[in-house]
Amino acid sequence: MKVTTWNINGVKARLESALAYLKQEQPDVICLQEIKSVTEGFPSEAFEELGYHCAVHGQKGFNGVAILSKLPLEEAKTGLPGNDADDQSRFIEAVISVPSGIVKVASIYAPNGNPIGTEKFPYKLGWLQRLRAHFKTLLAEEVPFVMAGDYNIIPEPMDAKRPAAWTGDALFQPETRAAYRTMLNDGLTDAIRLCHPEPGVYTFWDYQAGAFQKDDGIRIDHLLLSPQASDRLVSAGVDRFTRAWEKPSDHVPAWVELDL
Repeated sequence: MKVTTWNINGVKARLESALAYLKQEQPDVICLQEIKSVTEGFPSEAFEELGYHCAVHGQKGFNGVAILSKLPLEEAKTGLPGNDADDQSRFIEAVISVPSGIVKVASIYAPNGNPIGTEKFPYKLGWLQRLRAHFKTLLAEEVPFVMAGDYNIIPEPMDAKRPAAWTGDALFQPETRAAYRTMLNDGLTDAIRLCHPEPGVYTFWDYQAGAFQKDDGIRIDHLLLSPQASDRLVSAGVDRFTRAWEKPSDHVPAWVELDL
């Protein structure tokens, strides 16, 4: 099973690119973030014509996550547990039945957290705390899961072309990076890092100042695997070629292949 994550940066603005990518790469599951569409306005029919089932958690104008799967999506749940007052559409998960049992997949769009001196940074850290608590609940179930998405975290200096340029950014604060490390210490595997330990693996390039042409990128899109999923990990990668397409998202797809 190939599970892909992609911050599409507006599903309607980049629908043709999304469809072209799905036709070319044929992922079994793709987790989309920042769809910038209400649930009812998501272009499900276009994806269904390619054989995908859609589970969507949308929001008008910004945020929004979705899971598209060639296999039926069961028990779809929206919203990250732990704060009923949080109305931002940033989390959706579902169960997929496979020959070996089930696999859980989540599409995650973690808060950006900038500027640091505002309420947005504590919200980011609190959201990541809730995410960790949810992960620990899932870990106790001892099933394969893939928690895929835009975490808005640069885990290590090697995950940025110019780490010094990000020292004032919420994506690279010590507290942000510590939150990510804690999740790994709980038993999750960073699939891209495991398969690509070398520097220079990025998933995001800003639209400004020719960042992509200079390869001035960062790695903030991650696929975290439970032990039961990492045991089945075959390969992982980043499809940076989409960043050179016309009207691209500033993120590119990242993916894992699991033997299920």
